[in-house]
Amino acid sequence: MAPKNKFTRRGFLPILGGSLLLPFLGEAKPTQTDQGPDDEYETLIKPDGTPVKVRKSALKDAKVVKKQISNKKLLKWLGK
Repeated sequence: MAPKNKFTRRGFLPILGGSLLLPFLGEAKPTQTDQGPDDEYETLIKPDGTPVKVRKSALKDAKVVKKQISNKKLLKWLGK
């Protein structure tokens, strides 16, 4: 019997393919976001029922146009 050649294409291609996948197996770093903890945001609900996160500082800086306005009058004022 002739000695087997251990370095064949069939044995080399999986090693080559596996080495190309190594960069994808590295640890992912957490993405840096400028959002702080959840207590800096307040969840409000839009008229259509979808929730929206708004910064509390934006609510503090908001200008009050008219107090005690009903939803119908507000929607009419917004032009909806």
